[in-house]
Amino acid sequence: MEDAAARERIRREVVSFARRDGRLSHRHQTAWDVHHGAYVVEPDRDVRSTSIAPGWTFDVEAVFGRRAPLVVEIGSGDGDAVLASAGANPDVDHLAVEVYRPGLARTIVRASRAGLANLRVIAADARMLVDRALPEASVRELRVFFPDPWPKARHHKRRLVDDDFVAAAGRVLEPGGVLRLATDWQDYADAMREACEGAEGLESLHPDSPWGPRFEGRVVTRYERKGVALGRDIRDLAFGRPARR
Repeated sequence: MEDAAARERIRREVVSFARRDGRLSHRHQTAWDVHHGAYVVEPDRDVRSTSIAPGWTFDVEAVFGRRAPLVVEIGSGDGDAVLASAGANPDVDHLAVEVYRPGLARTIVRASRAGLANLRVIAADARMLVDRALPEASVRELRVFFPDPWPKARHHKRRLVDDDFVAAAGRVLEPGGVLRLATDWQDYADAMREACEGAEGLESLHPDSPWGPRFEGRVVTRYERKGVALGRDIRDLAFGRPARR
């Protein structure tokens, strides 16, 4: 009865990602098996395969074997942005968060080829990770670039970036840390900005403008190119947790 109740709870749970086929090809499964120990973080799970069990905490120093600033990118896809950032910033640790395992497999293959020691990947529900698994004040930058916009009004409840997510982001950011967001959907951008402006303890890094300049540390991905090709404005937001005075 307890297992059945847990399965029903998971079935009814509102998540911010679509459940795509996560099966790996033979080539990607081989790469996953070979590089798993070096790159993949495996949390304790609840019922769902991307869940994180209550009580599990991401131990940053144990995972990377050092104390360094941490960048967390949510929805890393095939890894274009996070790989570029990790390669350009070897003194900064990077965690790629993605539920689509083929994307993570491609990321770790490319990370291995580049010899990156400052990158790890985790297949996890981002909301669970930020809500309860990342330690307080442990993240230098939390990045969410072009999350699923769930454009239909009835699906807006599935959008990742909302008041609760932004509040949780403020908890995990270290003093001076930054939440960086980007989207090509104007109504989502408006909702993101409203959530950030209403969050206690976060301040816009660009208070004189509704939008920030394009984050120069973000490589142009296919999602951004697609938005530009469709004539959409790319909206960047950057909100920080004030440094201690």
